[in-house]
Amino acid sequence: MRKKITTLFLLITVLVNAQEDITKGFKLLEKGDFQKAEIFFENYLKMDSNNKTAKLCYGRAVGLSGEPSKANKIFSNLLKEYPGDFEIQINYNESFLWDKKFKEAKPLYKSLVEENPTNFGAVLGYANTLSNLQEYPQALQVVNNAISIQPKNSSAKVSRKFIKLGYANSYVNKQEYDKAISLLTEIFEDFEEDKDVLLNLANIYLITKNIPIAKSIYKRYATTSKDSVTSLNGISLAEHLDENDREALEVAENAMLKIKTINDSELEEKTYERYIQALIWNNKYGNAKSEILIAENKYPNRNWINALKATKGMYTGDFKTSLLNYNQILDRDTTSFDGNLGKANALFASDKIIPAYEAAFKTLEIYDQQKDALSFIDKLNIKFTPTVEEHLAYTFDNGNNVAFSSKTSIDVPITTKLVTSLSYQYRKTENTVTLNKATAHVLLAAVAYKIIPKTNLKAIFGINNSTSTTISYTQPVFDIKLQTQPFKLQNLDLGYQREVQSFNADLIEREIVMNHFGLNYNLGTNFKLGWYTQLIHTQQTDDNVRNLLFTSLYYNIFKKPAFKIGINYQYITFKDQLPTIYFSPSKYQAFEFFSDLRGNFTEKTSYMLSAATGLQKVEEDLKTVIFRAEAGVNHQFSKRWSGNLYGKYSNIASATAAGFEFTEIGLKIKWLFLKEPLYYKNLKK
Repeated sequence: MRKKITTLFLLITVLVNAQEDITKGFKLLEKGDFQKAEIFFENYLKMDSNNKTAKLCYGRAVGLSGEPSKANKIFSNLLKEYPGDFEIQINYNESFLWDKKFKEAKPLYKSLVEENPTNFGAVLGYANTLSNLQEYPQALQVVNNAISIQPKNSSAKVSRKFIKLGYANSYVNKQEYDKAISLLTEIFEDFEEDKDVLLNLANIYLITKNIPIAKSIYKRYATTSKDSVTSLNGISLAEHLDENDREALEVAENAMLKIKTINDSELEEKTYERYIQALIWNNKYGNAKSEILIAENKYPNRNWINALKATKGMYTGDFKTSLLNYNQILDRDTTSFDGNLGKANALFASDKIIPAYEAAFKTLEIYDQQKDALSFIDKLNIKFTPTVEEHLAYTFDNGNNVAFSSKTSIDVPITTKLVTSLSYQYRKTENTVTLNKATAHVLLAAVAYKIIPKTNLKAIFGINNSTSTTISYTQPVFDIKLQTQPFKLQNLDLGYQREVQSFNADLIEREIVMNHFGLNYNLGTNFKLGWYTQLIHTQQTDDNVRNLLFTSLYYNIFKKPAFKIGINYQYITFKDQLPTIYFSPSKYQAFEFFSDLRGNFTEKTSYMLSAATGLQKVEEDLKTVIFRAEAGVNHQFSKRWSGNLYGKYSNIASATAAGFEFTEIGLKIKWLFLKEPLYYKNLKK
């Protein structure tokens, strides 16, 4: 009897100890210490190999510690041993989610919910599966069902939050921003001033250029020291998008000061990245280069450092460096948005159009309907879509000459390398005192071919038929030009042009043909200074010879609006002086100060305004004041229609063949008569 009591006591003790032991495993799972839980249950099953609960917990520990396929097999075997067991079935379904096999999980959860429509775990698991498949409308409906089963369950509300975040993002990708904002603000009903929601709302307002609202949301985000740094990083970007780059740098510098007191390495990197971006935005390329070197030593092999190098390359015209760094990003992460679309932009800047298209298409394969990628492709398409343009102009001068001209041009890019053009110009001139009249008809055909990237050959051939009161003639005209970019930030054009003088009736009557041999050179810099030079040697059929030098040193003060100032110098000589026929001094010099402003009134309406004033000297005459000005407004009526209205005035002696001051008013209308380039359909295949 005593032996039986002792045996019973030992059995009870073993059972109690076993229960206490398995409780330790439960606690490890609850704490998320899955690797220790896996070891615990593996050892436990050596003592009690038939314990279903231990087997189930072991499967969960295995799956959640990073081996979902192994866990799936464990649950699959348990289902064979315990067919129809709900707990095993729901864990089996969940193992597919751990392994990101959402398509396989969907029918399993659907069946489980149909059999157990009021089981919270099954319904919530089904909602999460649909969310991962981006089937947001149904996911939202199912998660609401889960919440109706357990209204106070926080896990279900968290799931609903992330479903709404994903759903809102899908609307953002479709550019349906109001729907996205509505969904995001609904989340505040469950999670007041939720930080994820605030960041997503701020991002939408940045995309839609509602900068003041975006900045106010970032300020709402700043409720802690750490979050205030994130807020400043966002405000810095907002200032940049609002074209306030100085303010963007000041805000980024403030964030750099604050991050020093916060122990968060990820946020530190993001803040450092924004600071260097702000340096680049402000053309502080030397400082940016130094900071990038420091960052690279501190944070090696980071994509954001490569992205900064690439951005600096894009700003400074070093596109080879940009391509190199975008490729390095893609070597680490083929799905990188910055890498793929950045590469597309760098290829376009390098004049490699087809590869740029391909990089943009790759971006859309990964990020379906992404706005920036679609806009980039649209930009390329507009550049190469066939167009027709009508240019009307009315000119008058103080020599009593008036002229009306109409020019119709058709440009048809056959490929990204070959562009063809056809134009017809009609010009009617008259002197209101002498009543001398003349008309000119000019028909031109042109071909432009890209030999290699950044090197184009352009040839124009045609005829000029001119008729005056006493004479009528037809002359061939042509223009051949080689356009190159031999070095970074440099342009060099070499050309020959044959044209007939047609400024006024008297000149048309004399049938003067001019043969121009020209060179144009422009040197840009990374410190806002530029230098442009033009040299033209002209031989005329009246045996006169002209030499022209024009050089301009300019400084870019602002980027947006684009505002530059500079000084121009012009020097002209003629072999023969024929002042009664046309302006032809033995020596002419002009020195002027100019300014040029270009910007936008609205998103679709832009403007330009330029003016110059200075002194000119004709041979040994006294110096006289010169002035010229031009203003224009361009409006984009639609994606395919645009118009430009302009006016210009000049009293510079070299501005016209006769040396008179003149005024011109003009209108240009441009139409993209096809929806896309001729080659585009084949390119998309």
